[in-house]
Amino acid sequence: MSPGNAIAAIFWIALIGVLLFVPAGTLDWPQAWFFLGEFIVGGFAVTLWLARHDPGLLRERMRAPIQKEQTPRDRLFMGFILLAWYGWLVLMALDARRWQLSHMPLALAVIGAILIAIGFVVVWLTFRENSFAAPVIKIQEQRGQRVIDTGPYSVVRHPMYAGGALYMLGMPLLLGSWLGLIVLPLLLAALTLRIFIEEDALRIGLRGYDEYTRRVRHRVIPGVW
Repeated sequence: MSPGNAIAAIFWIALIGVLLFVPAGTLDWPQAWFFLGEFIVGGFAVTLWLARHDPGLLRERMRAPIQKEQTPRDRLFMGFILLAWYGWLVLMALDARRWQLSHMPLALAVIGAILIAIGFVVVWLTFRENSFAAPVIKIQEQRGQRVIDTGPYSVVRHPMYAGGALYMLGMPLLLGSWLGLIVLPLLLAALTLRIFIEEDALRIGLRGYDEYTRRVRHRVIPGVW
């Protein structure tokens, strides 16, 4: 991992810590520390794997979330989702610790931690199969982007969204926030909208994608949607 990538990763970890512990008003929040630890271990494990096996994808993943190459609709979406994501973290911190409105059983926190871990594994499997899994919607002609239909892509068309959904479901459970769980469907609805934006771009710009959608019919949930 390059020094620049390491600095960027440390910055994002520190930002998440600030967004959790400052609104919480305390460092005495074991679930948040466990979440941060899980995020650090999972994030660095995937990053180190990419640094060794797919540095090109790592460079793409470490780029800014707003890029000139991405579609205009995706620029608007990324601006919205970043604000929504950070606001969601703050809401869960306020709910679970400062306001103490939510009281979840420990069993749900354990389930949340497991879902987050599974989400990381699904994302890693996606990266292992698809070297073009950039964080923004664009056609990577300079990297020779092609349709990927193996591994998890033989089951659903958007396995990274599936992994992300598991991760996001696990977060409010682990952090102990019923309000966070109530808001989650709005975030998932936004990600669903992005799937349609992404598929429109891929159908137009990526040869063979239309045929792939006819072979693999489900987008995120096998046998359902």
